[in-house]
Amino acid sequence: MRAQRARDRSDTLLLTGTVVAAHGRSYLVALDEGRRLPCFPRGKRSEIACGDRVRVTLASADQGVIDAVETRSSLLYRSDAFRQKIIAANVSQVVLVLAAIPSWYEDLLTRCLVAAECAGVGAIIVFNKTDLPEAAAARERLALHESLGYPVVPLSARLGVEALRPRLLGHTSVLVGQSGMGKSTIVNALFPEARAATAEISAALDSGRHTTTHATLYWLDRNSAVIDSPGLQDFGLHHLNVTDVDAAFREFRPFIGHCRFANCRHLSEPGCAVVGAVREGLVSERRLAAYRAIVEEKLRGIPAC
Repeated sequence: MRAQRARDRSDTLLLTGTVVAAHGRSYLVALDEGRRLPCFPRGKRSEIACGDRVRVTLASADQGVIDAVETRSSLLYRSDAFRQKIIAANVSQVVLVLAAIPSWYEDLLTRCLVAAECAGVGAIIVFNKTDLPEAAAARERLALHESLGYPVVPLSARLGVEALRPRLLGHTSVLVGQSGMGKSTIVNALFPEARAATAEISAALDSGRHTTTHATLYWLDRNSAVIDSPGLQDFGLHHLNVTDVDAAFREFRPFIGHCRFANCRHLSEPGCAVVGAVREGLVSERRLAAYRAIVEEKLRGIPAC
């Protein structure tokens, strides 16, 4: 009987919720019952992400312990040969934020799209700062990605984000991109209560400064959420194999399996169907070069995270 009462007391302390902020080994969990509870993981290792559904035991009236992470629908992360960095869990959409200034990296954009494809989630591109005179030329660089089926949403977050809002409904979206692209400005426009820090970019260095230091989830409505993540400079794909990478280039898919050699890496092998598609204008040479840069890095074992 005593053991049964102990189990009953334990059951009443078991709570469920969503991780809405992740900072090191400290997490803020929005409990399903309505309150928000600071929590810590049980044990030394922690691989909990913003967006995770978790089961929590109360350690005190105002602090909890995360006992378990529920099965994830998706996990977005980057990795090198030594470590991995989780970005967000249970997202259905990656929102890549680019801008006219500072210059955005083609390689980072490609890697983010590859990661989204491999995670099985959708991806859209937000082209921010359209009010700047440099916007037209920078926007042209995205025509290729738009032709591949990635929606491009142009906006100036300082003036409003209504063009983006419908794209977020019904999704759990994670905002990713380089520092200085305007992610925090977009968050503030969508969620004025967030008061996310923003910073001016460096014209001399053509770069932004990190203002978001940890991932935070905001609810747009009961069925829609947005996760703001820290700015990126690199996106390591060490956890993917070559087969994952070539399938993530969606325009390659009709030609995969038609190369002369079954293990073709689309580098310099004779009879490569993807290279043939490039010659026929069916695949962009720019995208093949981007693919080869990723694969050659993996073959050399160069760490990048």
